[in-house]
Amino acid sequence: MAIVSRRDFARSGLAVVSVGAFMPTIFTRALAAASFDKSPSSAGGSASKTLIIVQLAGGNDGLNTVIPYSDPNYHRLRPTLGIPPDQVIPLDDHLGLHPSLKPLKALWDAGNLAIVENVGYDHPSLSHFQAMDIWQTADPTIGKHDGWLSTLVGGSVDADGHPFKAVSVGPTLAPALCCPAIPPPALSSLSDYRLQPDPRFPSGLATREEALNRLYASYTAPAPYAALLDATSQTAERSSKDLQAAVADHQTSATYPKGGLGDGLKLLAGLIAKDAGLRVGYVVLGGFDTHSTQAKHHADLLQTLADGIAAFQEDLAAHGKADDVILMTWSEFGRRAAENASGGTDHGTAAPLFVVGTRVKKGIQGAPPNLSNLDNGNLRFAVDFRSIYATVLEGWLQADSTAILGRKFDPVPFL
Repeated sequence: MAIVSRRDFARSGLAVVSVGAFMPTIFTRALAAASFDKSPSSAGGSASKTLIIVQLAGGNDGLNTVIPYSDPNYHRLRPTLGIPPDQVIPLDDHLGLHPSLKPLKALWDAGNLAIVENVGYDHPSLSHFQAMDIWQTADPTIGKHDGWLSTLVGGSVDADGHPFKAVSVGPTLAPALCCPAIPPPALSSLSDYRLQPDPRFPSGLATREEALNRLYASYTAPAPYAALLDATSQTAERSSKDLQAAVADHQTSATYPKGGLGDGLKLLAGLIAKDAGLRVGYVVLGGFDTHSTQAKHHADLLQTLADGIAAFQEDLAAHGKADDVILMTWSEFGRRAAENASGGTDHGTAAPLFVVGTRVKKGIQGAPPNLSNLDNGNLRFAVDFRSIYATVLEGWLQADSTAILGRKFDPVPFL
């Protein structure tokens, strides 16, 4: 019989027990009760501020997101994909937003939107998976395996009785949050975060739950992992009901876009509004790998993004929580400066990102795109993405960014 370490048991157990059975947060508490692999964080963290991360998966076309509409090189490089100046939403005499991002202009006018231009890193990767790993681990050398937020959330998840201090919206845990010994939960949907009935016998849920609790109750100390199973039995139902109560009756007049982003942001807003203890929330909007027929698809994605962010901010404001939350976007890379022959854009390098919140300092940070000085057809980065991370860690979450990122990065003044 192979010997399994406590850490291996924790990780494999969390992987095997799906959201549809008993949830990862239950094992968080159970592991703590059993004194397995305690990993208190040395990175600190604010007890009152929340960071929401929206990943734009696939490589967002930054030049058609924040548009250098007055630059003739932009229209020369993009004769069909370029957005005409009279359609751009101007932010200043040089840069403007894609017309689908109109809801973000209202946030800009209110002073609640910062844009950081040309974010990237030295020797960028044009591979989706490699570039995502770099952003998720904050390590361009690809030497790390843990996410950049894992240290922050690893020692504080479920502290003080909060089961949802960090939440990843989706079927699997976001790599940026992975993998402390005690990982946070991943939620595909509110309806999935509970014990599921056998689809063949949907009316037997109560019986199934009772049988499972009897099974756990029969496995008592001094049997191995008895504390783990006992804690699971005691907290599984309560944790599920806590989430259902926190979110199911969340009242909002905000209109979220249909789909995963809108559902995810609404779920996170519900947790924040109900003071469920959320400190880091993570949600993904995919589909940005626009190699062909980009124009309509990219416009639709940006509309979903803008509508989702605007609804989220409206929801927070209505519940008196807007001052406690900032939201930031990121994508693994931008697109090449020139359009391709298929009506799309190929993998590129630097790109802008958004930071949203009432505590954000409005403005455009970083150097605007220089389309007269490209690097093999790609934009040269001006702001290291780890400076963004350092800024939100130090300036918002009051965490030690050097301990988390491995070195000191200059902050970007958007807070």
